[in-house]
Amino acid sequence: MSAEDNKPTRWWTLLAVSAAQLLVVLDGTIVNIALPSAQSALGMSDASRQWAITAYALAFGGLLLIGGRVSGALGHRRAFVVGLAGFAAASALGGAAANPETLFGARALQGVFAALLAPAGLSLLTLTFTEPRARGRAFGVFAAVGAAGSAVGLVAGGLLTEYASWRWCLYVNVPVALLAVLGATFVPRDRPAHASGALDVPGALLSASGFAAVVYAFNEAEPRGWDSPRVLALLATGAVLLAAFVAVELRTPQPLLPLRILVHRARAGAFLAITLLFVAMFGFYLFMSYYTQSALGYSPVEAGLTLIVNALAALVGATFIAGKLHGRVAPVALVVPGLLAAAAGMLILTRLTPDSGNVFWLYLVPSLTLTGLGLGCVLPPTASLATAGMRGHDIGAASAAYNASQQLGAALGTALLNTVASSAAATYAASHTGATPAAASVHGYTSALVVGFAILLAAACLAWALLAVRGRWPGREPSTSEHSEETAPLP
Repeated sequence: MSAEDNKPTRWWTLLAVSAAQLLVVLDGTIVNIALPSAQSALGMSDASRQWAITAYALAFGGLLLIGGRVSGALGHRRAFVVGLAGFAAASALGGAAANPETLFGARALQGVFAALLAPAGLSLLTLTFTEPRARGRAFGVFAAVGAAGSAVGLVAGGLLTEYASWRWCLYVNVPVALLAVLGATFVPRDRPAHASGALDVPGALLSASGFAAVVYAFNEAEPRGWDSPRVLALLATGAVLLAAFVAVELRTPQPLLPLRILVHRARAGAFLAITLLFVAMFGFYLFMSYYTQSALGYSPVEAGLTLIVNALAALVGATFIAGKLHGRVAPVALVVPGLLAAAAGMLILTRLTPDSGNVFWLYLVPSLTLTGLGLGCVLPPTASLATAGMRGHDIGAASAAYNASQQLGAALGTALLNTVASSAAATYAASHTGATPAAASVHGYTSALVVGFAILLAAACLAWALLAVRGRWPGREPSTSEHSEETAPLP
């Protein structure tokens, strides 16, 4: 174990980074529950209310790569503290909003600071925990917090909205962020990465606009449909901008995202696995929200509490399975079984019918347990692989790319599987005379989960092909004969 890993202050790093990760993930769902109350209080129109969600997603997803570069230039600890302070201030502004425009602006500011905070936090974790066993425990805790954040957001949003005010769904971020700032004062300082050239301004503009266009297209596809001219135009624009971004990155001497980060085989496997997992899982969470409330009659709080089963299973998978096995087994031995477990969990729910009895114990608990275990087993090794072997600005860039993969997967999954569910329900209702709305809805949900199941199977196959590297892997100490290859810069 290295001297660095023996320092007690490293655990302050883990606590601070985990708190920040909770903020970033939690804010993706907590406002969803509060939105109807906020709409009534501020007089939002039905057409504009989506911007309370979309403004955060666009700013966060669009600026992640820039946030990764800024984090390296400032120093990851300094960027982390700036991100926390800005996130707290934006949350307070949103909680005090007197009109919709202020709320939308505050949510966009939250996304801006989250785009700095997320890659800075993952970079600090990578730099602080270098010994395989401690690194496994740290990434296990980090992943467990991230996996549980969505469920915690749903529960907290329901409780705060029902018993306090929708404004506390934003105010609650302030004390958590300030506690994380306090913890960050114990984190050892890191040196800003040396930059030998100017910021890649064309790359920054192209990446921000390209990612924003794609994320916005996914958000618009849910209410408008994939064949909407607006959605198609946004997707085409995003594709052109991202293609131009790649062309610029290949030619600039100081790229915002060095493409060697993406073309490395194991890292590409990690990015693909986490993207496809989030596509399937966020569609799964959408199904759980709709099904438990519309079909089973759960209140928003009860629906959120049901997801605690998933959060606890993710905690077990991340800390007691992936965290303990990190460095002892190859990442593929965690990622592929994790994806298959999540796929099995979705497969269970495809057997649901409107007449299924004892749904909670026979269907929901097994499904939530398997998907949670799968999520917990996949997140730690993919996060570790994403940043393994990185130096200088590349650490921030790899961390940002990993977070961007999650954001794109979540946005695509919500839109794609909701579209599948809606289309399948409509087709079922049209072809089955006398079918009840509940029967059509359940058919739509199960059809969407079949697609989610197929996505996870494809992810497992791709992960096996890309991660099944014999003999060594990031996180295991290489032998003497392997050492020079393992420590050499990635191509």
